[in-house]
Amino acid sequence: MTETTAPRRPLAVFDIDNTLADTGHRQHFLEQRPRDWDGFFGAAPADPPLAPGVALAVESAADCEVVYLTGRPERCRADTADWLARHGLPEGRVWMRGDRDRRPARVTKLEVLRRIARGREVRVLVDDDQLVCQAARAAGFQVLLADWAAEAPELKSAQESERGSRT
Repeated sequence: MTETTAPRRPLAVFDIDNTLADTGHRQHFLEQRPRDWDGFFGAAPADPPLAPGVALAVESAADCEVVYLTGRPERCRADTADWLARHGLPEGRVWMRGDRDRRPARVTKLEVLRRIARGREVRVLVDDDQLVCQAARAAGFQVLLADWAAEAPELKSAQESERGSRT
């Protein structure tokens, strides 16, 4: 088989916030009204890694191409790429929401997931958002709920409301 005809590896799709990165230290930005999304995303480079998520991503890279599907806005791309590399995560494409996209994560992520699944097997989506997981499962995707982060009620509420953007 030549390189151009070799089958492409299946995809393992990982969320970032509260799946790979612990956002607990920046939740206070979402507790005020209006929510301080600039502060919330500006503090993301200081996120500690979530060991179970990082280990799963590294393990998945043995059999899959790892890609990242985050609700973080495009303006956070450089910080996000730096964070992933600094914490030893596999190299992979990072799919981000547009800076002005305020739709719920369950809508934006499913839209992108369907797009990246065209012509590729998506072996698993790993995400902490139950509504994202439910939507992906209903669309026929294999899903793993990332339940290893501490509860983040303000973040979960924000995911489905005014959305400054999120994971």
